Formats: sequence, structure tokens, C-alpha cells
Amino acid sequence: MNDKVVMPLWTFCLFIVVMNTTMFNVSLPTIIQDLHISADLGSWVISSYSIGYALSTVIYSRLSDLVPIRRLLTIGLTTLGLASVCGLFAHSFSILLLTRILQSAGAGVMAGLGLVLASRYVPVGRRGAAIAMISAGSAMAFGLGPIIGGLISQYFGWNGLFAITCLVLIVLPVLLHLLPKEQPQPSAFDVTGAGLTVLNAGSLLLAVTSQSYLWLAISVVSLLIHARHLSKAENSFINPRLLRMPGYLKLTAVGFCILVLNLGNLFLMPLALAGLFHESALSIGLFIAPGAILSAFLTRYVGHWIDRYGNLRFLLIGHGVLAAVLAVFAMNLSVSPFILLAGYLCFSPSFSATMASLNNEASRILPRQWIGSGMGLLQLIQFFGGSVSVAALGLLLHAQRNLAPAAAYKHVYVLLFAVSICSLSIVLWYRSSRLRELKRNNSGSVSEA
Repeated sequence: MNDKVVMPLWTFCLFIVVMNTTMFNVSLPTIIQDLHISADLGSWVISSYSIGYALSTVIYSRLSDLVPIRRLLTIGLTTLGLASVCGLFAHSFSILLLTRILQSAGAGVMAGLGLVLASRYVPVGRRGAAIAMISAGSAMAFGLGPIIGGLISQYFGWNGLFAITCLVLIVLPVLLHLLPKEQPQPSAFDVTGAGLTVLNAGSLLLAVTSQSYLWLAISVVSLLIHARHLSKAENSFINPRLLRMPGYLKLTAVGFCILVLNLGNLFLMPLALAGLFHESALSIGLFIAPGAILSAFLTRYVGHWIDRYGNLRFLLIGHGVLAAVLAVFAMNLSVSPFILLAGYLCFSPSFSATMASLNNEASRILPRQWIGSGMGLLQLIQFFGGSVSVAALGLLLHAQRNLAPAAAYKHVYVLLFAVSICSLSIVLWYRSSRLRELKRNNSGSVSEA
């Protein structure tokens, strides 16, 4: 596989898929008005895509251990593209919601298989650069999504947003021509385990986002049933041996925290710019865009540096910068909107570098036959962290609605700073464990010699 061609094309498609999660944010008021629906109902235009995207990601990743990537990509992008074509003509809420759910069912193929593809076919010496490119594409999509979405909605209406995701149908034939041909692996797929995984994650997300004790009870019961299933199933959807890998569990905890920081910050920045400084939607996008663009520009350098100097070094550097930015936001947020601009110029590249290092490290410690299940579960936990972050921070801001806005945002950013310190502590713990493991291996090698 020519990864120097395939990975940029894959990143382009992933950019479109991730941007589809943020483009609709700025159009939501118009959608609510045009379709005559409530704000709570309209929020499902965003939530349904995010939840479906996270769940489909882990399913595609797990299936990649059994089904050729080319076949999964065909199914995923065809579903996404055809659903987007239908969205161009959606004029009722039911059709719009169904379209968004179908989009999410196909969109997970890009995030789910991108890391699998890089881990499986990109040489170790270039893998960090490839994964960094994927991470930067996602970061840039989060930053540019609101701007692009606002411009399209203003001139073509919210239906025009679906035209962007139709582009994947053009790229699909090119990717199919370039991807390596694989043979299907003769193994059974754990349908029950997949269903329980979807139920676990979906019910827990619904419990958090809707503050529902009923969904929380359903989640707890489904988790207990899933635990019993794992103890009996021979080839379960979630590989139980992954849960016994201390290093892997530490990396998943770090991934959860990092997505809490990133999506939490992207949720808070527009609110702070509007609430504290009365910036317009376009101005807010322009404050966020430079950081996303810088992150994309630095991709090739960061990837090569990761390959040269190692994942752990950049995990530590990235965490240090993220923590510093969040500390500045907590102390000086209300002074000037340009503090947010300068802070995100540091935050976005650091997030991309941290995620690239994290995913690259995970790909190195996982056995090749566990790549699909391991990377899929890692991404599911990451997306879950982001979803929980937005819901929890929204509740915290609502609970502080009687405080001055500057004080409320300060408290929330202090909480994010605390999360960054916890994540940094886990990275240091993982680093010390790896060093001890390397020393034991080296001592064993010397004894054998």
C-alpha cells in the first residue's frame, strides 16, 4: 500500500466526517424554526449523529479483524453518501433524524478503520506521521466546521450541509483502487456482544445527556449481563484479554481524559466568546479557526518528531501544554477574547500531538491480531469521554446560572485543569511501568546470554 497517497485521502474523508458533527451546530436554530420543533427535539440532530458515530466506530474496528477493509469501507461510505443525498431533500424532522442516524452508521468506518489501516500497513518508522495526520485532520475539522457550516447555511440553507458529505462517494473508488486486498478471516462474529456493547454505551450516554435514572438503570443491568457474557463467550466482541492489559487500560484512561478536555474546551469557547465578549457566530469561528489551521500545518513535523523522539516524550509535552493553557483560561479568561485565540493556537496542536502519540503507542503495544478490537475500544472510550464532557459541563454551567458568567466559566475551566493533571499523572504512571518492563526484559536477555 502506498501510504503516502492513501493516508492523505483517508484524512480528507475523515475531515469531512468529523466536520459533519460540528457543521450542524450553527444551523440548529434555523432547523428548529423551519421544522417547527422544540429545542430539546432539535438537539437530537446533533446527539443522534455523535452517539451513532461513536458506536459504529467500534463495530467497524472489530469487524476489520474478520472482514476485509475494502468491503467495510464500501459499506460505510456508500451508506454515508446515499444518506447525505437523501438529506439534500429532507423537509421534515423525522426524515432529517433518520438521515442523520444513517449518516452516523456509515461515518464510523473512517475513524474506526483509519487507525487500524495505519497500524496494520504503515511501517513503524512512518506510523507516527500517519497517525498524526489523522489526528490533525480531526482537530482541523472541529475548528473549521462551524465556519464552513455557517457559510453554507447562509447561502444554501441547512440542506446544503449534506452536499459536503456527498463528496465521499467521489473519493471511494480511488481508495478502493489503492487499498491492499485482504482475505476474509474464517471466524464467527459475536452479534450478542456487539449488541450489548451498543446498549452499554448508548444507554449510559442517554443517562448522562438526559439525566435519566431509567437509562442509568438500563445501563447498569446491561453492563452486568455483558460481564456475564464475556466470561462465557469464546470469541467475544470485546476482547476480555484487553481488559487484563494494564498498559492498555492506562492508555484508554488517558484517551478518555484527553477527549474530555478537547470537546469540553470546544464547547466552552464559543459560549465564553458570546457570553463574555458578545462575539457573533462568524467571529467565534474566526477565533477558533487559526488554532485548527496551525494544527494541520504542523502535522508533518509533529509526526516525524514522534517517530524520531518517541511517543512518551510527546505525551508528556502535550499534556504539559494543555494543562498550562487551561490554567491560563481559568485565571484570565474574562480579560480579553484574544486570550482564547492565543490559547487555542497552543491547545489545538498539542491536542493533535497528544492524540497521535497516544494512538501510536497503543498500536505498538497491541498484538497484531488484536489491532481491530483494541483500537476500536480505545476510540469508543475516547468518543464517550467527549460526549460525557459536553453534557456534564452544560449541567455545571446551568447549575451556576445565578453566578456572574466569568465566575462560572472559571470554575468549569478549573475542573478541566484538574482533569488534565489526572491524565498527566496516568501518563507518568504508564511511563514508569514501561521503564520497569523494559528493564526486566533487558535483564532477562542478559541472563539468557
